[in-house]
Amino acid sequence: MARAGDAFVTFNPYTVSNGPQIVSGAATGNSERAVEWLDALAATATPVVLTGHGDPWTQGVASAVEQARAAGAS
Repeated sequence: MARAGDAFVTFNPYTVSNGPQIVSGAATGNSERAVEWLDALAATATPVVLTGHGDPWTQGVASAVEQARAAGAS
């Protein structure tokens, strides 16, 4: 099971930046796995995403995953 907060956040406290982005390497034990989870999350087509860090994402998981990939790992 993929959890959004294990793959991306909408606020990164390490870089103090907003918007969907891959979980910072300082906050995960497995950055590669976080990126892999993005595909599983996108497949759910969920309209609202709660990530644990940052505001709820209400523009659909597909757009969040796209933006997280574009932002890349930090």
